[in-house]
Amino acid sequence: MDTKNEKMFEPDRSDLGSSTEVVGQVTDISGFEKQKAALGSAHFKRLGWKRLTVVLIVEAIALGSLGMPQSFATLGMVAGTILSVGLGLIAIYTSYVVGQVKLKYPEVQHYADAGRLILGKFGYELVSVMFVLQLTFLVGSHCLTGTIAFLNITNNGACSLVFGVVSAIILLLLAIPPSFAEVAILGYIDFVSIMAAIFITIIATGIQRGDAGVPSDWSAWPVENMTFTQAFIAITNIVFAYSFAICQFSFMDEMHTPKHFVKSIWALGLIEIVIYTLTGALIYYFVGQDVKSPSLLSAGPLISKIAFGIALPVIFISGSINGTVVARYIHGRVYKNSVTRFINTTKGWVTWVALITVITIVAWIIAEAIPFFSDLLAISSALFISGFTFYFPAIFWFKLIRQGSWYSKENLGKSILNGMVFIIGMIVLVGGTYASIVDIMDGYTKGTVRGAFTCAPFE
Repeated sequence: MDTKNEKMFEPDRSDLGSSTEVVGQVTDISGFEKQKAALGSAHFKRLGWKRLTVVLIVEAIALGSLGMPQSFATLGMVAGTILSVGLGLIAIYTSYVVGQVKLKYPEVQHYADAGRLILGKFGYELVSVMFVLQLTFLVGSHCLTGTIAFLNITNNGACSLVFGVVSAIILLLLAIPPSFAEVAILGYIDFVSIMAAIFITIIATGIQRGDAGVPSDWSAWPVENMTFTQAFIAITNIVFAYSFAICQFSFMDEMHTPKHFVKSIWALGLIEIVIYTLTGALIYYFVGQDVKSPSLLSAGPLISKIAFGIALPVIFISGSINGTVVARYIHGRVYKNSVTRFINTTKGWVTWVALITVITIVAWIIAEAIPFFSDLLAISSALFISGFTFYFPAIFWFKLIRQGSWYSKENLGKSILNGMVFIIGMIVLVGGTYASIVDIMDGYTKGTVRGAFTCAPFE
């Protein structure tokens, strides 16, 4: 084996101490394995910035965008617009910091590896747990969303458990392609799907408002007698809509020219800001305080069925990529010293499909077994997304990116900015967790908590 090929498997130890756990080293490799490793390495380095943008859109923009009008209804048009634009710009900045870390430490393959850089072995394991739990919960969330869509389209035509199993199978099949470059092909369908669903909902609600002949009861200001819990759930819904940084390390690891990531995050960030702000503002303006979440339910029985049907691709494509990312992390960690990690041998494919299947089944069981799963997802998002999107990037800047003292002339502005980002993360962490727990307690008090493994339709 020549020196050039050996170096392909040598991890950069300069910044990770003596550990080889991030990338690993293939040893005692046969000629066949050598060929498979070379092909595998090339296969997972095909992502350009345009495809990265598409993959980020797939991961970031799902039916959550159709929950924005309800946040606007709670916060009012003014606060809703300010938060939608402001948090979007902050998310672009924190993703830029994440990208800088990847460029400076190219051996970082997933977010957990960056956790090691700031907190050592403990940080690696802590962020690993956060990463795996959050992405698995998101797969479960999309499984439930698919169930709701099928129930709506068929007028509760079958037991919700049946539609849950169907949704899980679709998510499993779509998660099988291991390369994000392959996922990018589905991304175009995903983007057309969500844009069409949003467009139909906006047009339908606008026409219905025109036919009603009276303006809606929208307001520029927050709803009267708004509680802390209501306000914070609305705010965190907007925060979570911009949570694309969690998968950024994983996606950038497949780029053939990683420095081009800046184009991708600006493209994605601006697209998200426009989509979220216009969707939230226009549908809230047309429907008023009675807007539902997802807001396509406000478009009327027939139109909501059409919109849900058109939105099926985005429900499952966006959901499946979370399963792919978490499986890539686990598979790469288990087989870090083996050619199996390239998923182009029989063993590679068998272990990969088995892992995707286990993750999907676990996600489905968690989503169906926990009666307050939606609130559990909100808690996990408050605990984890607050870190992935806000306080971790702020810490990255202070510990990994900053050069010189924080109060020096060239660093003071960024120090203040990252300090504010860290504080926002802490506020979301504490306030979002509290609001979600209160919401669970209210659900039990009001008797609205759904049973486990039930055929009953969703409320």
